[in-house]
Amino acid sequence: MLAHVLQGAWTVRREFPRLSSAQKEERIQAWALELLARLAIKLVVKGQPSLIGPVLLVANHISWLDIVVMHAARHCRFISKADVRHWPVVGTLATGADTLYIERGSSRDAMRVVHQMKQSLVQGDVLAVFPEGTTGDGTRVLPFHGNLLQAAISADAPAQPVALQFTDDATGAQSLAPCYVGDDTLVRSVWRTLCARHVVAEVHFGVPQHALGRDRRVWAVDLHMAVQSLRAGRALHGSKACATSVVQGG
Repeated sequence: MLAHVLQGAWTVRREFPRLSSAQKEERIQAWALELLARLAIKLVVKGQPSLIGPVLLVANHISWLDIVVMHAARHCRFISKADVRHWPVVGTLATGADTLYIERGSSRDAMRVVHQMKQSLVQGDVLAVFPEGTTGDGTRVLPFHGNLLQAAISADAPAQPVALQFTDDATGAQSLAPCYVGDDTLVRSVWRTLCARHVVAEVHFGVPQHALGRDRRVWAVDLHMAVQSLRAGRALHGSKACATSVVQGG
C-alpha cells in the first residue's frame, strides 16, 4: 500500500504536468481502484453517478478512505481543509487531484471557495463535499452545513446525494474498521483497516436534484434526509428517488 501511495505521488509530480484533464481523471480513478484492491476492500456502487458535470456530490463522511472510495466510483474534485495541502505525500496527491482548499473557521475564505466552486461548476466540473464538516462513526449522519451548497445554487447546478457505508462482506453488518473519528489517529485507523477482513465499501448515488427555490439551509436538510434514506436502503419519490442499483467488484 505504501509503495502504491508513493508511486502515486511520483506520478503526480512527474507525469501530471504533461497530461490532459481527462487523462488525469483516468489515472486518479485507476489509482484509487488499485489502492482499494491492495487493501482487500471490495467496492460496491449502487445507483447511477452523474456521467457529466456540472454536479455537486454531497456525501456523509466516515473515514480517510472516503475520498479514495469516491474517486474509485466516480472521479471528482474535493473541497478539503487547507491543512491537507501541507501534509507529506497526501498533500501532493490531493493537490494533484485538483482539490480546492478552504481555511476552516474563516467566513471570508469560505466566500472565496464558494465563488471558486461556482466557477468550477459553471465550467462543467464534478465537485464533492462532506457537509457534516467532520467524520462520524458511520452509525448515523451528522447534520449538514449548507454554506458550500450556495455554490450550486449560484451556478444553477444540481446536487447529487451520495451515501457511504463500510460493511462486513461475511455478515452484512457495519464495519467500524475504517472509521477515523474522535481520539483516533490516522496510523491507528490505517492499521485497523489493514488488519480487517471482508470489508466492503458501499457508495450509493441518489438522483441529482436542483435547489428549485430552496435556500442553502433548507436544501441541506433535504439532502441530509436523502443521504439517510440511501443508507437505509429506502427509495424516496420525486427528486430524491434512488436509481437502480449496480454492483462492481473492488
